[in-house]
Amino acid sequence: MSPSLAPGKTLLALRHVHFEDLGTLAPHFAQRGYAIEYVDAPLAELRALDALAPDLLVVLGGPIGAYDDAAHPFIADELALVKRRLDAGRPILGICLGAQLMARALGAKVYPLGVKEIGYAPLMLTEAGQASPLAMLGDAPVLHWHGDQFDIPPGATHLARTAVGEHQAFALGAHALGLQFHLEANAACIESWLVGHACELSAAKIDPVTLRDDARRHHARLSELAPAVIGRWLDAMPPSAH
Repeated sequence: MSPSLAPGKTLLALRHVHFEDLGTLAPHFAQRGYAIEYVDAPLAELRALDALAPDLLVVLGGPIGAYDDAAHPFIADELALVKRRLDAGRPILGICLGAQLMARALGAKVYPLGVKEIGYAPLMLTEAGQASPLAMLGDAPVLHWHGDQFDIPPGATHLARTAVGEHQAFALGAHALGLQFHLEANAACIESWLVGHACELSAAKIDPVTLRDDARRHHARLSELAPAVIGRWLDAMPPSAH
């Protein structure tokens, strides 16, 4: 059996809005043998979840801030869960809000960027990023959809930036990867994003027609590259981390 397979392993995905799911990564995780379970973080009893039980934890995106505890009290419980996972050195992938929660759990600040970074654009990799799985993206534009930014946590490695946002990705050891951008987004399902975030797009004066056209143009390439990047990250993880 190929060492890339993970028979009998479990993946828990913390979801905040239904359409921001594992996207193009879901089939890849399934092919590797992961049994995928979604937990809707705003509705779940997060304190009852065992942060260390799943072989892989993925914390997905959402249209709220990682610092919005007062407005959304469940964030405090989710943050505690993420911190337990990180403290134990167990594999965790954070995307957008998920990466911001990881950064905050590691002691870094999360704050408004000052502008909305929404649309497809390539990353600019740091030296460390060029030696990371993100290098597989090359000049491929990825989907950015955020108004907040994290600082790079103490002890973590800065992997990527854009002209708008300095901190786009970080890694902590081999087990933790935080991505501000939406590598997982399935461009074939972009209509759900355009409808679900219609108010945000209107307020930011961002044309959904342009986003839709860009999604269609980049769909095929990103559908191949996104699983390849995450696959390389998983392959580089030592067995002791699982």
